[in-house]
Amino acid sequence: MKISDLLNLESISLGLELNSKSEAIETLISLHEKAGNLSDKDKFREDILAREAQGSTAIGDGVAIPHAKSEAVKKPGLAAVTVPSGVDYQALDGKASNILFMIAAPNDGDFHLEVLSRLMVLLMDQDFRNQLLLASDKQQFIDAIDRAEKAKYPDEQAAKTPSSTGYRVLAVTACPTGIAHTYMAAEALEKAGKELGVTIKVETNGSGGAKNVLTAEEIANAEAIIIAADKTVETDRFDGKKLISVKVSDGIKMPQELINRALSDETPVYHYSGTKHVVSSQTDESFGRKVYKHLMNGVSNMLPFVVGGGIFIALAFLIDTILGAPQDSGFGTNTPVAAFFKTIGNVAFNFMIPILAGYIGKSIADRPGLLVGFVGGYLATTGATFSNVGGDIPSGFLGALFAGFVGGYLMLGLRKVCDKLPNALEGIKPVLIYPIAGLAMISVIMCAVNPIMGLINTGLTNMLNSMGDTSKVLLGIVLGAMMSIDMGGPFNKAAYVFGTAAITSGNYDIMAAVMVGGMVPPIAIALATTFFKTKFTQEERKSGPVNYIMGLSFITEGAIPYAASDPLRVIPACMIGSGIAGGLSMLFKCTLMAPHGGIFVFAVVGNWPMYLVSLAVGSVVGMILLGLFKKKVKD
Repeated sequence: MKISDLLNLESISLGLELNSKSEAIETLISLHEKAGNLSDKDKFREDILAREAQGSTAIGDGVAIPHAKSEAVKKPGLAAVTVPSGVDYQALDGKASNILFMIAAPNDGDFHLEVLSRLMVLLMDQDFRNQLLLASDKQQFIDAIDRAEKAKYPDEQAAKTPSSTGYRVLAVTACPTGIAHTYMAAEALEKAGKELGVTIKVETNGSGGAKNVLTAEEIANAEAIIIAADKTVETDRFDGKKLISVKVSDGIKMPQELINRALSDETPVYHYSGTKHVVSSQTDESFGRKVYKHLMNGVSNMLPFVVGGGIFIALAFLIDTILGAPQDSGFGTNTPVAAFFKTIGNVAFNFMIPILAGYIGKSIADRPGLLVGFVGGYLATTGATFSNVGGDIPSGFLGALFAGFVGGYLMLGLRKVCDKLPNALEGIKPVLIYPIAGLAMISVIMCAVNPIMGLINTGLTNMLNSMGDTSKVLLGIVLGAMMSIDMGGPFNKAAYVFGTAAITSGNYDIMAAVMVGGMVPPIAIALATTFFKTKFTQEERKSGPVNYIMGLSFITEGAIPYAASDPLRVIPACMIGSGIAGGLSMLFKCTLMAPHGGIFVFAVVGNWPMYLVSLAVGSVVGMILLGLFKKKVKD
């Protein structure tokens, strides 16, 4: 994704005289329409203005980058104008804006965040801004951007240019959420390939699906494969190739070592065993590591249902609040519009637990485990028992975890038993033997286990509801700190999953503490790079402002590069700041009914003014500790 590729001559206008912010917005929208980026100009204008209502998108130093995710975007793109005399875009520094880019992003994925962060990095260079302002024609404007990108990201071209026989190394990166770790590992591997003189291509399994997909020809010509992933990856295509499998964090921390290890003569050849689970070519993975991968595979597939359903339910509460509906037992359904959103949200939530169990089972036993996991997860939600198969004591989240793992390993065992059957029965195994035997086993097990799991689940819920203020503050501190320990890793995900599970039980204060704890690290680092410049390298200072956006959007992973470069100082500072924010959120009895969204869902935060206070205090404490802990650096 290059900025110069998102612009064309029709989406640029230079040397304009604009009298107001609204005129600037209208001009940029018209350029998008002229370039063919929009399907509905009015709807896109509505989404742009809605984003501006949350706060000006002028970032200072004469730059403004209005943006919006919208269903009216036919194809993603950029529009740009220069205003030599400037236009008042309500920038925080009070300066007029003379360079304006508008991002038109589709309503799925994080395209706008990728473009926004890249633009901000480029536009921090005063010389580059001057080149844009002095461009005499549109082509010169695009050429200036192209030169700046090549200078800033030289590895993008060199590392991706294959030799005459193809790429020496191919890689796949993937993390449970597919937002930050996936792309950071890919960038680190590509940069390391450039430094080592090794041609490399990286496929990213992100939230928007697989990108830069490896072709059969490229795989055939490659010398080795690197899989840096915390969830299962399709590996049958790599049969017969040298392959190493590591955590996605290793792809970020030691990319050169991974490339050298992959090309080593000691790396064994991988042979596909019939499942998607990747086994490390260096040493067998520990049981705990395997369990974590299976769990993260379930969580990554569950998250869209959690986020989408949770936000729809939150919108239902917001609509009833705006329309003045009584906050009684029917709150969220007291008006027809609210009832619609809550019904759709509940539908998504009802799929959440079966999806979790189904994809855990599939991660363990491939397709045979999918059916068993789904049914086991559904039985966990209905609470089927021997006395009442229709539903009695739901075991909920814990029951789904149990169903996914037990069902998956049951199917693994069944497959091994069936391997001893005559080859003539091979065709009926997946369509008859596995489904019937699997369903029979998981139904009996869940009917027996549901009452036990249900009691445990009910006990946990009652314990949370009965906790006093002091205990809840302590819980908030622990959850907030967990969000900063590994910033997207197992501790972070454990706290997040606990928060989302609490939403389904009606404990909205837990999710509030979890999200505010995850927002603190990037914001604290952004503040520290602003006010303690001598403690960071020039490259870290340039990337610092991007973390304001990452933090406000609840993307904790934005702090990872800083934590990786100085973990003994950065991680404790962030943990303390996040813990304080989580504890304050609990102390102020803040609640959150949406499982994601950052500042964009503050409208449905209970006691949102004090929630902002919690976020601000935690971020400032983290910033101060970073300033105290970190040593001065020399560029």
